[in-house]
Amino acid sequence: MEHMRLEVSEIFSSLQGEGPYTGRPAVFLRLSRCVPPHCPWCDTPYALGKGENMSPDQVRDRMLAFAPAFAVITGGEPFLQWGAGLALLEKKLMAAGMEIQYETSGKLPIPVDCRGIKICSPKFIDGAWRYAEENTGRADLFKFPAAPETEDLDRILKFVEKRDIPKEMVWIMPLGISRKTQLERMPALWDFCTARGFNLSSRLHILTFDEKRGV
Repeated sequence: MEHMRLEVSEIFSSLQGEGPYTGRPAVFLRLSRCVPPHCPWCDTPYALGKGENMSPDQVRDRMLAFAPAFAVITGGEPFLQWGAGLALLEKKLMAAGMEIQYETSGKLPIPVDCRGIKICSPKFIDGAWRYAEENTGRADLFKFPAAPETEDLDRILKFVEKRDIPKEMVWIMPLGISRKTQLERMPALWDFCTARGFNLSSRLHILTFDEKRGV
């Protein structure tokens, strides 16, 4: 196991800003690299390249140095590194008493042996959903960023209905990396979620810090 290495973009402590765990203290592990095609609207482009090379033990120790017992593992695409050391890191973090939430694009199949909470945020890129269909039965929740002035909401509704995803598993949030854009898009998303029975999520970190990185 000593040969296993992870490419890490950043590790920091903050509050979860999105979805059902909004406001919860968490330590964030952002792993480097993603699965093409990349999202044109990506709000963390710095995570697409190579990151700091670390062993699972080094990552665990740095994460445990923070107070929260709740870990959010994101990217990039975290499951790109499942076999390279992420699976081992999961075991080590859980052995230390940490609860784990993964944020994945769903472009790759979610590993069947993954024990954390899997939140899938499918992406519509270049005219198609970039999504591994087996994730419909593996994800715990679905999260969709949307620009209501575009065709996003219609696409999301068709995606959910085609796969019979329960409404209570669906969270809609405004697309955009600035506070101004978030606030402009929230009212239309509020109406959409009210009419369709979906959950609405703010992006608390953007509302609080605007475009600041690492929060």
